[in-house]
Amino acid sequence: MLIQNINSQLLISRVMVIMETPCQKAVWDLVPAIRASLAIELVNKGQSQATSAKLLGIAPSAVSQYMTGKRGYRIEFKDLAKELIEKLAQDLIDNKVDDFVARICEICVNARGIESNCKSSFGLEDSDNEAVEFEK
Repeated sequence: MLIQNINSQLLISRVMVIMETPCQKAVWDLVPAIRASLAIELVNKGQSQATSAKLLGIAPSAVSQYMTGKRGYRIEFKDLAKELIEKLAQDLIDNKVDDFVARICEICVNARGIESNCKSSFGLEDSDNEAVEFEK
């Protein structure tokens, strides 16, 4: 009975891995890495950890953990993705960000090397080219 339960659990975990979508990968790995890079960039640009946390809407402890490498999946962003992160950090400092979600989406899309026609703050569109809205 114990062996059967273990085998069932292994089968379920294999199915879960197979069913992982690219969006799940982005949410679990890429978006936290973008957030970590933004926090680090803000601090490197002279912002305190507390100010950086406020600009990003996260806890100061999260910024501290990003800085020490205890939190945030480490991805080394290059080329345009790195430039977009640096620009967003500066725009946050200068209070020039109109749509934070769209900017994060732009970085994510660039880092993943895909084309996107994101036009809503959620980055989703339906087949009629109208923005998809979610209930709040």
